[in-house]
Amino acid sequence: MAILNRDAILTADDMKTIDIEVPEWGGDVRLRTLTGGERDKFESDMIDQRGKNNKMNLVNLRARLVALCAVDEGGKRMFGDNEVTKLGSKNAAVLDKLFTAAQKLNGMTQEDVEELTEGFEDGQTE
Repeated sequence: MAILNRDAILTADDMKTIDIEVPEWGGDVRLRTLTGGERDKFESDMIDQRGKNNKMNLVNLRARLVALCAVDEGGKRMFGDNEVTKLGSKNAAVLDKLFTAAQKLNGMTQEDVEELTEGFEDGQTE
């Protein structure tokens, strides 16, 4: 296998998409992989730091990931960060199905979650 140069890495089309059937909404939802920066921000948003007390911020966790990954046919995000609460008001089972698919697509394992939550107090922020 060849050693890649900078341009080859930066121009590689490495973003993948999958379509998930959502009969409750009347069609399919297209999910895409996150960029490295988006994943880092998603993970950092899970932490609520207040002084020495760190807590997990699980509020609308599923909707936040789905909003980051759901794209239209042109690959553009369908939901802005300001629409996460609205998306979070949708059917929990559907959101969980899309969240699970987005986790898998982005290589987010249970071990990743456990690593992120090590050393945190129980509870979640509001």
